[in-house]
Amino acid sequence: MVALTAAAYTVPTDAPEGDGTMAWTSTTLVLVQASDGEATGLGWTYGPPEAARVVTGLLAGEVTDVDPDDIPAAWAAMQRRLRNAGRPGIGGLALSAADNALWDLKARRHGLPLARLLGAARPAVPVYGSGGFTTYDAERQHAQLSHWVHDQGIPRVKIKIGESWGTDVERDLARMTAARKTIGDARLFVDANGGYQRKQAIRVMHAAADLDVRWYEEPVSSDDLPGLGLVRDAVHPDVAAGEYGWDLVYFARMVPYVDCLQIDVTRCGGITEFQRAAAVAAAHGLEVSGHCAPHQHLAVAAATPNLRHLEWFHDHVRIERMLFDGAVGAEGGTAAVNRDAPGNGLTFRHGDAERWRSA
Repeated sequence: MVALTAAAYTVPTDAPEGDGTMAWTSTTLVLVQASDGEATGLGWTYGPPEAARVVTGLLAGEVTDVDPDDIPAAWAAMQRRLRNAGRPGIGGLALSAADNALWDLKARRHGLPLARLLGAARPAVPVYGSGGFTTYDAERQHAQLSHWVHDQGIPRVKIKIGESWGTDVERDLARMTAARKTIGDARLFVDANGGYQRKQAIRVMHAAADLDVRWYEEPVSSDDLPGLGLVRDAVHPDVAAGEYGWDLVYFARMVPYVDCLQIDVTRCGGITEFQRAAAVAAAHGLEVSGHCAPHQHLAVAAATPNLRHLEWFHDHVRIERMLFDGAVGAEGGTAAVNRDAPGNGLTFRHGDAERWRSA
């Protein structure tokens, strides 16, 4: 017998954040707890507080009588319950957080680290520093990138471009040039969040040819699959997309058009669906990259043979360190995977989080 509960916590950012298409000043973590009466597992996602109500209102009743170890049965029941409500969007966030919590519960029930329950392909996960928001001035961008590369030894970092839906390419190029100056020989990644048009995206990367950009994320909308393929074949850096994948069909459609497939365990359907999506990518000779929510990804990222790296996203790293005991660092460019404590090795700080509770 399994009981699912959920709550949302809205935490202000430490400075205004934005990309090429939107800006924000707070981030909401939706925490799901799965309990069998003796052990409790933790899972979470980032999104509207309403996702918590989907967990308690739609999904909780579907797993009440499921054996806590039978995660495929629980996942299938929750997936069916979302058929008319809608799997993409808030429904997918709720399903993902619940599935992640159930996996953590299973590991804790058996006294196993989640990474040992899933099995590991590596003892630590390669990460890239991610931030460089369009809302940052030159000084703040330099400080953030310098900290990752020169203080922490992270050899790959990413900034946001595609300023104002691609209408300020000069600033994009200036910020990319400044980033290269800051990081020296480290690998430079950029993310346009779909802010460019097809040929514009190609022109931008040709203009930045001397900056040796290695990763070009969502140069055009992730819904424009032919556009992604057009850009991929015309530029030097690897083109990546997939963070908005809600199901296997999405990933199957996308793999012919990208060099690396992004998967978000807090959106795609949880650990259960992350592993399936990674297998779809592997069948096409592609590597995958975990998108955001780094501590929620660590165990499944370690278990994925064709993983390239995991996004060490500034906003989520900060929140997870604030709200969870057991959060790790990424010195040297890798994040250690819990191999000792049961489950994901994290404890939620309910008392500290209460002031931010929004649902």
